Amino acid sequence: MTNIAIVTDTTSGLTPQEARELGVELLPMPMTINGQEYLETVDLDRAFFFRSQAEGADITTSQPAPGALADLWDKLLQEREGVLYLPMTSGLSSSYTTAATLAGFYEGRVAVADTRRISVPLWQMVQDALTLARRDMPLEQICRRLEEKALCSSIYITPVTLEYLKKGGRITPAAAAIGTVLNVKPVLQIQGGGVDAFAKVRGMKQAVEKMFSALDQDLATRFAGKKTRVFAAYSGEESVGENWKAQMEAHYGERFVRIDPLALNICCHTGPGAIALGCAEYEE
Repeated sequence: MTNIAIVTDTTSGLTPQEARELGVELLPMPMTINGQEYLETVDLDRAFFFRSQAEGADITTSQPAPGALADLWDKLLQEREGVLYLPMTSGLSSSYTTAATLAGFYEGRVAVADTRRISVPLWQMVQDALTLARRDMPLEQICRRLEEKALCSSIYITPVTLEYLKKGGRITPAAAAIGTVLNVKPVLQIQGGGVDAFAKVRGMKQAVEKMFSALDQDLATRFAGKKTRVFAAYSGEESVGENWKAQMEAHYGERFVRIDPLALNICCHTGPGAIALGCAEYEE
C-alpha cells in the first residue's frame, strides 16, 4: 500500500476484481435505463444493457454524484496521506470539472487529473500512477506528470451501425439512413478530447485496414522511439472481442498487450459490434 490512494472510474475498463488486485478504488459510472438508475459493474451487467439497447430503451449516462466522491475520499483519507482521482476525459464528461471543484475543499490532500483519456489508455494511466506512487513521488507531482503525458495516447474506433450515433445526435437521421444503405462505416478518433471524425469507409474490412494504417502511422511518427503499448477494445458479444483480438495479435505481435470490453458509457453511442484500437506511452 502506498501513501497515496488511486481512484478511477469504470470508463477505464478496470473490473472490480482487477481494481482490488491493484489496490485501486473503482467508482461505478451511473446510467439510467427507462427511468431506472443503475451503476456499472454493481447492478448493471452487459447482457442486460445490450438487450435493453436492442429493444430501443431510453438510455442516458451521467457522472458519479459529488456525495459519492466525497464519501469515498473521506474514507480513504482516514488511512492515506492523499488521494489521486483519475476520471474519464474532460472532453466527454463534466466529471473532471465537478471533481476538481470538490477537491478544492480538501486543502491539497486530493488531486484530480485531467486525464484526457478513456478506456484502455486510461487503464494505462492508472498503471503509471501506481508506478509513480510506489516511488514515493508527492501527490501534486504525480498529478502534474500524468497531465503532462495525458496526450501521449491515441484511439480509433468504428461502430458497426450508425443508429446509435444518430440517437445521440452525432449525425442526422438522413445521413444515418444514407450511410446504412451504402454500408458506410465512420472511423472515429479520440486524441485527448472528444470524439472526432477521422474517415469514412465502405464496410468493416476497410474500416479495419484504415484503423491499422492510422495507428501504424502514429507509432512511426508521434510515438517513434517512445515506450508504447498497443491496446484494443470492443462492444457486444465476446465473439466480437475474440475475433478482434486475433487480428490485433496477428498485426502487432508482442506490442499488443490488452483488449477490454468498451465501457457502457461509450457503448451508448457505438452500439454493439464496435471495435477500437489505440496506443499509449507508459512509465517504466
